Amino acid sequence: MDKAKTDTRDKPQDTDRPDTLTAEDEARIVAALGQVFELARNGDGATLAGLMARGMSPDLRNEKGDGLLMLAAYHGHAEAVRILLEHGASPDLRNAAGQTPIAGAAYKGYVDIIGLLLSHGADVEGASPDGRTALMTAAMFDRTEIVELLIAHGANPEARDQRGMTAADAAAAMGAGKAAAHLGKPQTRH
Repeated sequence: MDKAKTDTRDKPQDTDRPDTLTAEDEARIVAALGQVFELARNGDGATLAGLMARGMSPDLRNEKGDGLLMLAAYHGHAEAVRILLEHGASPDLRNAAGQTPIAGAAYKGYVDIIGLLLSHGADVEGASPDGRTALMTAAMFDRTEIVELLIAHGANPEARDQRGMTAADAAAAMGAGKAAAHLGKPQTRH
């Protein structure tokens, strides 16, 4: 008897498996994926690194379109952000609302995370569909350190959103006096 014909060690043996997932299988997969997104929200970079080393995509997205990087960046986990970027996560992966990780980090005020994203090639503008840039977001919330960092990396302070507002206009409208002054516009709201 020919050994090649009888050796089935590398071949699947379970011929009774269905070709489609059951509802129970799908529920287990959804629950497991939810746990993966919690790892990013909670900053568990080591576990994420282990999963990515076994083939998990660093650009996995949840039902809202938020990628692992967006979740880690938005929740302030610089080490998890670094690990995701080093495993090839796209620094510009947008969620379903068209927001980027750099815009999320600017909104939350995470200078270190913005620096990591920029060092891995993130678009410094990070504009959302309405044209609001990361610089505008930082300016609105008076985050002058982020304003300076973004401008130093080439953000355009003259860019306008769909309403025609610049970062200085947005800062002034929100009463963000330091950012408005830094951008050359006095605050208009008290």
